[in-house]
Amino acid sequence: MPITIDDILDAADEHNASDIFLQEDEIPRLKITEQIHVYGEERMSLGQLTALWQSCGGDPQADRDRDSGLVSRSHTRFRVNMHKSIGRLGAVLRRIRTYIPDLATLGAPDWLLTKWAAKPYGIILVTGPTGTGKSTTLASLLKWMNDHLARHIVTIEDPIEYMFTNNMCLFTQREVGRDTDSFGRGLRGAMRQAPDVIFVGEIRDFDTALTALQASETGHLVLASLHSEKVSDTMERFLNLFPPDQINLGLHLLSHQLIGICCQKLVQKVDGGLKLLVEHIENGGAVRDWIARRDVDKIQDYLMRGSDPNSTNFLRSIISAYEAGVIDEPTAIMATGNETEFRRAARGIST
Repeated sequence: MPITIDDILDAADEHNASDIFLQEDEIPRLKITEQIHVYGEERMSLGQLTALWQSCGGDPQADRDRDSGLVSRSHTRFRVNMHKSIGRLGAVLRRIRTYIPDLATLGAPDWLLTKWAAKPYGIILVTGPTGTGKSTTLASLLKWMNDHLARHIVTIEDPIEYMFTNNMCLFTQREVGRDTDSFGRGLRGAMRQAPDVIFVGEIRDFDTALTALQASETGHLVLASLHSEKVSDTMERFLNLFPPDQINLGLHLLSHQLIGICCQKLVQKVDGGLKLLVEHIENGGAVRDWIARRDVDKIQDYLMRGSDPNSTNFLRSIISAYEAGVIDEPTAIMATGNETEFRRAARGIST
């Protein structure tokens, strides 16, 4: 029998795939542990893609792009983006996960993140390129809050990736495009919904950045993600969202409201799994002054020294994983981005 959409959805569950890629006249593909894998040998037909579009409320004749949702026969929810590629029908399905791992199992600094999350107000940034586990870390942190704190948590996401069941916390989950027009509007609306905690799926623009800082300033704890690779990149990317005449305001608010930044990388382990590498900094004392002055060099030097257990850099995280035999030398060098720097650090020579 020919492969069906249901078969592909079941395979995504079986292999714990994050995404499904379907294109007319192409073999289906699954993203598993950030690697793209071909599924089966049969190409998707126009009829199959047309049926999928129509079941998701799309019109293959009139629509070029459309977002929707789908529930599989095993009751797994998928976020669906329908689109066209060179005139051919396509769809990308993001599996919405219900199992949220415990923070301690991820390799993230749970002792630090939970300390930050217990604070009554401020802003926590979890950053990294696409596919580095930011959403999972933040979901795990929200799960920890749900198990340990009584809070009203409002989330603004695009799309919703994890569904939360109320325990100690009450969750109000809102999806951009379905429940609110944008992150900025959703964030402003959240401040009128009596939240204790606001989770912003991604800070993309000035409106969202400013509103997130203002929300933390008015007594809310804000958790957000940002596409940036390192601590120094995060501060620059955040501030670059502000127009030139608003930079001083951004510096003032960020230096006072930031609790901490945790940056992430995922690399292949020797055993074939994925290892989470982190760089993080906690705001306070001299760090607060450096942020206010936008003195990125001082912050980088501080991270390199490693004198503060609440702050560390990627190099130290890489060396630790390498010396423990979790990652091999080529992976460590690639993650460092500088072979000479890695070899000096591996020999214990300070850079």
